[in-house]
Amino acid sequence: MRQTNQTQVTEFFLLGLSDNPHTQQLLFILFLGVYIVTVVANLLLMSLVQVDSLLHTPMYFFLCNLSLADLCFSTTTVPQALVHLLSRKKVISFTRCAAQLLLFLIFGASQCALLAVMSYDRYAAICNPLHYPSIITWRVCFQLAALSWTSGTLVSVVDTTFTLRLPYRGSNTIPHFFCEAPALLSLASTDTWTAEMAIFLMGVVILLIPVSLILVSYGHIIVTVVRMKSAAGRLKAFSTCGSHLMVVFIFFGSTIVIYMTPKSSKEQKKVLSVFYTMVTPMLNPLIYSLRNKDVKGALRKVAARNLPCRLCNCH
Repeated sequence: MRQTNQTQVTEFFLLGLSDNPHTQQLLFILFLGVYIVTVVANLLLMSLVQVDSLLHTPMYFFLCNLSLADLCFSTTTVPQALVHLLSRKKVISFTRCAAQLLLFLIFGASQCALLAVMSYDRYAAICNPLHYPSIITWRVCFQLAALSWTSGTLVSVVDTTFTLRLPYRGSNTIPHFFCEAPALLSLASTDTWTAEMAIFLMGVVILLIPVSLILVSYGHIIVTVVRMKSAAGRLKAFSTCGSHLMVVFIFFGSTIVIYMTPKSSKEQKKVLSVFYTMVTPMLNPLIYSLRNKDVKGALRKVAARNLPCRLCNCH
């Protein structure tokens, strides 16, 4: 599917992850399962935080924001990818492509900032427990959350503007399963150096700076944990930190490769995109919260509260 050199592209054809029908069916089942877990886990976490007053703390406030970002982030790409896995005509209009790009970057960039904010919150709680209530006040919480969403939106607007302002009059075949800035730039009918530099600089702001803050925060946390007298406490803390850092490395590692290393292959970028668009939004609520005893306790209370009603056929 191609347009003439004089005609502005009005729709794009997405190549997807595979052109093998059997592979597409397997991917559909896998991605559908991952998306269902993502939606259920994130909605469950947000609901539990709303109904249980014991979870009305800064940590769970930030986790709710992260769950919202994860849910929206995954929803901007996965449902369309699922539909295209079962259809022959993998077409998306230019307008829908632009909207997907903008929303995808807003929620993805906001997620980067929120992960950095959460690492700072844990640093303050573990390394400065006596001063934590005065450091992380509710006013500070709202300010940090607003800063995260605002920075994500600004980065998205810059990346989207520099990507879509380019002329697209040649090929309209995107070697990807959704509209992502680096994949779109490869189709532009002019030099893309300015757009690539803008995206690189935004990557420094929203990728390298947050991941550096996360590593510094967890470095201080690990030093504090090592000094703990309780061996059981150290083991639990290291297990928690290890899980958090694993998710951080998967998300930031794959994103940095795609947005800040233009020489990486198109196939490699498609595979890495699966990790941060589908895997990390599913893992975040499972690792950051649903393994937590406070969340488990809230879940048991909700279940116990509803069980008598079912037994009595109450409505």
